[in-house]
Amino acid sequence: MALAQQSALWRRATSLIPGGVNSPVRAMRSVGLDEPIFMRSGDGAWIEDVSGNRYVDWVMSWGPLIFGHADPETLAAVADALQRGTTFGAPTEAEVDLAAEIVDAVPSVEMVRLVSSGTEAAMSAIRLARAFTRRDRVIKFDGCYHGHSDALLARAGSGLATLGIPGTPGVPTGAAGDTIVCGYNDIDGVAAAVARYGEGLAAIVVEPVAGNMGVVPPEPGFLDVLRTLCDASGALLVFDEVITGFRVARGGAQELYGVLPDLTILGKIVGGGLPLAAFGGRADVMERLAPAGDVYQAGTLSGNPLATAAGLSVLRRLRDPAVYAALEAKAVRLEAGLAEFGHVQRVGAMLTMFCRELDDPVRDFEGASACDTDRYGVLFRGLLERGVYVAPSQFECLFVSLAHGDEEIDRTVSAVGDVLGN
Repeated sequence: MALAQQSALWRRATSLIPGGVNSPVRAMRSVGLDEPIFMRSGDGAWIEDVSGNRYVDWVMSWGPLIFGHADPETLAAVADALQRGTTFGAPTEAEVDLAAEIVDAVPSVEMVRLVSSGTEAAMSAIRLARAFTRRDRVIKFDGCYHGHSDALLARAGSGLATLGIPGTPGVPTGAAGDTIVCGYNDIDGVAAAVARYGEGLAAIVVEPVAGNMGVVPPEPGFLDVLRTLCDASGALLVFDEVITGFRVARGGAQELYGVLPDLTILGKIVGGGLPLAAFGGRADVMERLAPAGDVYQAGTLSGNPLATAAGLSVLRRLRDPAVYAALEAKAVRLEAGLAEFGHVQRVGAMLTMFCRELDDPVRDFEGASACDTDRYGVLFRGLLERGVYVAPSQFECLFVSLAHGDEEIDRTVSAVGDVLGN
């Protein structure tokens, strides 16, 4: 398909789909492109667009493809499940098996409910926390994204930060009225918020490693303080590990940092690249969900047999510690190469190169927002021309997979050098 044909596809898309894309960051406007790149296939660490151009892919469908595109074992598992049917709307053995894998891996999870998206998981976890505590208020953090449900779409990162649009148009005032926003890594600020609102506080929800304002790790003691504040106030601590779960460690960020939440939100990798997410936690909290309890949550496609097959294929292989050792080695090599050209922050197999003059750490959304997004746009376009595909937003991550080898890493570092110079 020639470039003119891709433009024709874009024009057709805009006549049928709002903005021409089904998720806003894909529009690529923040990196200076009038039209997005339409992809048609992927293989290992590479993707190919509809014009036949190939790129080293560091987006990896925003994180879930630890074993790369078109991973043969995952494809075989899905194909096998496909022969038995696509959806039943009834329980299957694979759902139970996947739940067992999650409970075995994630330290705080005793019971789990499968859903279809991270937004659904986050929305349901907050509803459950409110019901369990009989309180309404929720603390979240500036720049952390927990899906697009009304109560949590307040000063979120990622696509909202990229587009620079308000967080709550179309959201009734009351829906977000009980959402309190604090600064990420601001221990004094969140302590003050709990002191003021703690009596009515249902939950503190946080990305234990922020991944929607670029990679921003928790500062020493930050997560521990959140745990202490929740214990003192009677609120539940909710970790949004949609990105970090099974990526920074098999047990997620809670394994890495040794702080256990009451509820955990999971997505991305848990479905092996297919639409599947989950939320889980303490049994006494989870048993409030219908039909065991009185908190309603449901979904026809929850635990879809194709998605559970993909998830099981991936999660079972992640039991091998060698997987994470290999990911770490690859990520270290990429980080070292990119550090010459920008400020790199990394946790495990997720990292961001921030385009900014200062080399001091980015510790919150204010720091991330100070980055030179025009320079990042130059970098994105230059890399695209050189066959390297990174996130079309400064406020996102590069995701390392086992399919990335020294060749892809060195090619990427060389391309960055060509674009930005020394």
